[in-house]
Amino acid sequence: MAKYAVNDEAVEYARKLINGKQYVLDSDWGAVQPHADDQNAFLEKHSWAEYGAWHLGLTDGASEETKARHAFVFGDFRRIHRTALIACVYRASEWRHKDVELAAHDLLQALDAKAGIS
Repeated sequence: MAKYAVNDEAVEYARKLINGKQYVLDSDWGAVQPHADDQNAFLEKHSWAEYGAWHLGLTDGASEETKARHAFVFGDFRRIHRTALIACVYRASEWRHKDVELAAHDLLQALDAKAGIS
């Protein structure tokens, strides 16, 4: 099983999006999450650092500047999605990636507080 480190730059970027109210509260994450074509289109116009900023996890041992290096996407390359954070919490907890789970959970709590969800 792959191991992941928390991508601190992504956590910081997610907080910036939340504080700027750049989020979607209700979405079907399975339908709107970036697929391979979306990722490729993003990478044609943006750097690997910008791509990585959308992923809470960094795969241990994976080569830099590869898609395999980045995991636990939390947005659609424009806004953070609440359902994406829920998916990150679920997937990370399912596979026992505790640090990523807690980072996603903390971001979900911050988003809910900013959006007035109690």
